[in-house]
Amino acid sequence: MIKKKICMLGAFATGKTSLVRKYVHSIFSEKYHTTVGVNIEKVQVHTENDDVDLIIWDLYGEDEFQKVRASYLRGASGCIYVVDGTRKATLATALNLKKMVDNTIGSTPFILAVNKSDLEDQWEIDMSLLEGLQQKGVFVVKTSAKTGEEVKKAFQELVKEMLCK
Repeated sequence: MIKKKICMLGAFATGKTSLVRKYVHSIFSEKYHTTVGVNIEKVQVHTENDDVDLIIWDLYGEDEFQKVRASYLRGASGCIYVVDGTRKATLATALNLKKMVDNTIGSTPFILAVNKSDLEDQWEIDMSLLEGLQQKGVFVVKTSAKTGEEVKKAFQELVKEMLCK
């Protein structure tokens, strides 16, 4: 059995915990719960060639008062950077976190999940900005923890990338 650690990173209230809960338990709650420290979930994933135990580290959201601890990143095989499409500043936070991760543990496979696609009519993030990131090789997926849209795809793509590396 292959074991892979994934870190969920992003600004506060982007939907990191909701994405994990939707993926692992198929549930969504409207109630907002701030993550304190880290929540860890395990799920087994079956790919064409391998069974993979994913250990998902859902890290607290970064803001001006709280920075992600480098020690939480050790051993990570990949990252999902979560952005709230309705808050443009969360994209800059995610991109800054990626730089910090690269500097701390080196380049790892990653996905940029732009969450809250069910609220796309309220998005502050311009699609041309996301297309520009895609042209630079960033895998961008529009997700909704509420509806489940593309949640499984985000995790599957990351697993595929981690197994290729």
